[in-house]
Amino acid sequence: MSEKNREGKRTARERLAEERAKQKSAEKRRRVLIVGASVVCVLGLAAVIGVVAANSGKDDKQASGPVVAPSGANGQDSLAIPVGEEGAKSTLVVWEDFRCPACKAFEAAYRPTVHELTGSGKLKVEYHLATIIDGNMGGTGSRTAANAAACAQDAGKFPGYHDVLYENQPEETSDDYAENAKLLELAQKVDGLDTPAFRTCVEKGTHDSWVDKSAAAFRNGGFSGTPTVLLNGKNIYQDQTMTPAKLKQQVLEAAKG
Repeated sequence: MSEKNREGKRTARERLAEERAKQKSAEKRRRVLIVGASVVCVLGLAAVIGVVAANSGKDDKQASGPVVAPSGANGQDSLAIPVGEEGAKSTLVVWEDFRCPACKAFEAAYRPTVHELTGSGKLKVEYHLATIIDGNMGGTGSRTAANAAACAQDAGKFPGYHDVLYENQPEETSDDYAENAKLLELAQKVDGLDTPAFRTCVEKGTHDSWVDKSAAAFRNGGFSGTPTVLLNGKNIYQDQTMTPAKLKQQVLEAAKG
């Protein structure tokens, strides 16, 4: 083999190695984005527990109204908002907070795959709403946004409004979602949601006590932070090898069984 040919093959091998290194680096950055963001929400858990303990009387007063579950909510104490076909062989349980940046990162990465799988009837998602950032950063935006999302569920518009809330999520330190006006403004982005019934539900905080009950279930559930994502009972958010493609593969395999 001539020196020229050897050099050409070595250069090709080097280019291939560089490309593989770039792909690995990109994947690592994606995982760091999602896992790194979760640290912010996880660190807030102790603060949430402390704030709730210190202000339990205040919380009870705020949640003095009846517990009104949104239409179609199911599971234990009717705390889950279901999306997808009931008969799907795989269930994804998601504990989330509309102010949590890690939840937004998870949504951005996995939303297309989750929509595809729920749309094809192969996956059912059960959404549970938490208020971890309200305790960590102060404010009421997590709770108020969760109430608005529950109001959207009453109108049969939860999936669309859920996505809009994450697409327009304010900075974690900003409590924009505490303002009903902001939540009503975002409702205009979902066809058919901005109705008098929805506005009344949001403004009256119809589901506030239900949100508080859901938040208490999160605190008592032994979870480490938001998002907590369970596929058929297994915590996939803690799996560093998990990707949207792997999630899809696991759901499709379960569907065959």
